[in-house]
Amino acid sequence: MYRTTVARVIWVLVPVISLGFLAALPFVAAAIKHVIKPWVAVVYVVAEVVIIGVALSISASADEPYRGFILILLIAVAATHAAFLDSEKVTVGK
Repeated sequence: MYRTTVARVIWVLVPVISLGFLAALPFVAAAIKHVIKPWVAVVYVVAEVVIIGVALSISASADEPYRGFILILLIAVAATHAAFLDSEKVTVGK
C-alpha cells in the first residue's frame, strides 16, 4: 500500500488532521488497491458514521467530556490501524 515512508506518514495523518471526519479514507483506498478486503473498509465507514453521529448528538458541556473522548478514540484507532496496513504480521481482513 505504501511505497515510501512519506506516503505512510501522510496516510496515517489523514484521520488526525481531519479530526476523524476522514478516518475511513485510508481503508477505502486500501480496499480499492486490493490490500485489504472490502468488508474492512465498509466496517470503518459504518463505524465512523455511527461514532461521529453519536458524538455530535451528545450535548456539549464541561461536565461531560464524552464527546471529545469518543472522537479522540476514533482518531487514535484509525491512525494506528492505518499504520499497520502494510504489516505482514497483521492477517485479519487481508
